[in-house]
Amino acid sequence: MTRVFNFSAGPAVLPVPVLEQVRDELLDWRGGGMSVMEMSHRDKDFMSIAAEAEQDLRALLAIPANYKVLFMQGGATAQFAAVPLNLLRGKASADYIVNGAWGVKAAKECTKYGQANIAAQASPFNHIPARETWRLDPNAAYVHYTPNETIEGVEFGAVPDVGSVPLVADFSSTFLSRPLDVSKFGLIYAGAQKNAGPAGLTFVVVREDLLGQCLPAAPTIFDYKVVADNDSMLNTPSCFAWYVSGLVFKWLQREGGLAEIGRRNERKAALLYDCIDSTPLYHNPVATADRSWMNIVFTLADAALDAEFLEGAAKAGLPGLKGHRVVGGMRASLYNAMPEAGVIALVEYMKAFARSHG
Repeated sequence: MTRVFNFSAGPAVLPVPVLEQVRDELLDWRGGGMSVMEMSHRDKDFMSIAAEAEQDLRALLAIPANYKVLFMQGGATAQFAAVPLNLLRGKASADYIVNGAWGVKAAKECTKYGQANIAAQASPFNHIPARETWRLDPNAAYVHYTPNETIEGVEFGAVPDVGSVPLVADFSSTFLSRPLDVSKFGLIYAGAQKNAGPAGLTFVVVREDLLGQCLPAAPTIFDYKVVADNDSMLNTPSCFAWYVSGLVFKWLQREGGLAEIGRRNERKAALLYDCIDSTPLYHNPVATADRSWMNIVFTLADAALDAEFLEGAAKAGLPGLKGHRVVGGMRASLYNAMPEAGVIALVEYMKAFARSHG
């Protein structure tokens, strides 16, 4: 059977050792005769799973003690609403830096609760707006940005300096892909389903001084302070996704932590970009300094070859390369669990395809 390397941006890509452990524990977690999916979230066994996962996440990211870690639901889309509901705190507006489709969605959701000031917006979405063009409001409630845009393949190379205004970031597609200085942020959030676990779980890391002033009309389930006060168990959480994410945290620790994972991810991206840049059939439209490590987009010189390219890739065990419907072309997502062997296989296929269509 051909080994499959899934390059799709949508689902979780989980490390094989984690999948094997989930398989082995699916019916019986640690000899208790019960699956994690059958446990009450109030059961002492699941409480230990949850506590250990939080402890490991804090260790991986070196999260300071004055930050709360929340395990929520609804993905990043729910946080588009939860962030302004919690962080406007009586102010009229928040600043949004928009460099792709997800930033557009986040800003639009904010307008339901206050003013979303578009402090900078790339046009087209193939670069990060130059810092000197940003129109930041020193009285804004917060500054929101998307470090990595999965659709367009655009990524911030560094954490922006926005002064004393709390910085908020949607890290869904780059969460745990490299080291991160959490202390530079007021809040970060991320869906689990790219690098950390199955869909259904959302991580929120929020500085304690930003808790407690949620808009009165907000649903209680979105109130960060209430969620924190209830240890993320105000309602039944995504127990199985929480458990699997905890296993991923353990895997990351065994693999050398985020510094080592970051080195691997940078190396994988360089392999693919080198192929794209050195082969006339392929083109990446993103400014070189702003290229994503996680989601690498490219087009073929002749779009009429797209279907043949995708069909051949799927037969070679390389599915999921079709670009987002908004931008077309191709997209290869190189999340943490994608091994370097998968990228090498893709590069070999791309080179062979180019030779046969040159």
